[in-house]
Amino acid sequence: MNLAAIIALAVVLSTMLGAVVYGQRQSHGKSTEEWAIGGRRFGMIIFWFLNAGEIYTTFAVLGISGFAWSFGAPAFMSLCSVSLSAIIGYWLTPKIWAVGARRKFITQADFFLDAYGSRFLGVVVALAGIAALVVYVQIQITALSMIVRLALDANLSPLAAAVAGAALMLTFVYVAGLRSAAFAAGVKDILMLALVVGIGCTIAHRVGATSILDIFRQVQAQNPGIGKFPGLKPEEHLTTVWLITSSINVALGTWIFPHMFQLCYSASDANTIRRNAIWQPLYSLSYFFIVLLGFAALVAHVHPPGGDLNGAVLQLVADRYPAWVGGLLAGTACLLALVPGSVLLLTCGTIFSRNVVQAARPDLSDRAALMVSRGSMIIFAGIAVFLTVGANRSLVTIGLSAYASIGMLAPGVFLVFMKRRPRPGALLGGMAAGYATLLVPAMADFRRVHAPEWDAGLIALIINLLVVGALSMALKSVRRPAVAF
Repeated sequence: MNLAAIIALAVVLSTMLGAVVYGQRQSHGKSTEEWAIGGRRFGMIIFWFLNAGEIYTTFAVLGISGFAWSFGAPAFMSLCSVSLSAIIGYWLTPKIWAVGARRKFITQADFFLDAYGSRFLGVVVALAGIAALVVYVQIQITALSMIVRLALDANLSPLAAAVAGAALMLTFVYVAGLRSAAFAAGVKDILMLALVVGIGCTIAHRVGATSILDIFRQVQAQNPGIGKFPGLKPEEHLTTVWLITSSINVALGTWIFPHMFQLCYSASDANTIRRNAIWQPLYSLSYFFIVLLGFAALVAHVHPPGGDLNGAVLQLVADRYPAWVGGLLAGTACLLALVPGSVLLLTCGTIFSRNVVQAARPDLSDRAALMVSRGSMIIFAGIAVFLTVGANRSLVTIGLSAYASIGMLAPGVFLVFMKRRPRPGALLGGMAAGYATLLVPAMADFRRVHAPEWDAGLIALIINLLVVGALSMALKSVRRPAVAF
């Protein structure tokens, strides 16, 4: 085993050990509430790292840098979406927390069930949320498998690497739940920010440039048009229209993911959430260095094995820096996948036990529900591994498909805070229309022909909203809520 592999392994295992020990010491009991949302006691610092940890993932670092290496200017989408999502989060998430604290919600499906009074809608929302989360887990396992094979040069098959990654994710939260992930999120955020900024500030002379600005000059000279839309591959239609529509869809979808609801419920008070939303956009500043590293990989003529754009920066660091730097980056990149992936699996398990199994078995005890949660996590991890094997898409592309999927639940979240709400049937009709827009081949072909520059998820969301509005009027379904949120 080489030095890089030893350092990477040390980073991952030491963080995992610390996370499990911290989680067990801080836990107060073995209830589902304690395991899934930390007993609703997270303060500003812990909530900051945990919330940021679910945004600052392999999608953000490896995905965006690889997108810059492969496409150029379209990677700037990351700078827009983070700030836009923080604006929406400042308004939306305190409301989600308030009603969750008052009604003792644990999952997103609890929120829908209480707001619309339909058990069937609650089950549908639960299953839709799990499906979107499994796709997001696929991103993290894809990244883990790639890190092992590209950065650590390990002789593992893609399947073995994916299984190992899923096992590590389960280990993070299986025993102590969300608190373990919170500890690990703080470690990996600090490490990755230090590495991204440190490598970004020293990369110029490593690739033969005189300064950071010289990297941008050289990459523009080598690849004319890289700094403006549609970037290096005009045939992909990644224009300014795509930038605007994809950024809006990501911003709207960020807080609709079920795990973001559980993170909101974990906060100790609404001010913790508001402060977090105010300062969260600072994370977007790191994207300058992330895009810079993608451009530097182009200047250095980096060619990751198999042309895997997600591995461009890892290959750059492996080629141009000492082995210990590569090992530290690889280990931290593993944490970028392990921490969010573990929270996603925890959320899948909680939703399945609480909103699917308990819907059929209302007499299920809390202890039994906790056992079902932990057991189902293994199944969902296995599904994500299955989706990962053989896949070689950009992490950004996979991520946008997850945002498109979860966006179908957005009308039900945003409309619940209106003075009048749609009936469950209108929401179900809108969801059906939206998913058909995304999944039915004929509709997908129509979309590609007539609106190729639009983000598919935003088109589906607009159709969803139009159908909800039409059904609401047709069924005379608008009404005043019994209890204001």
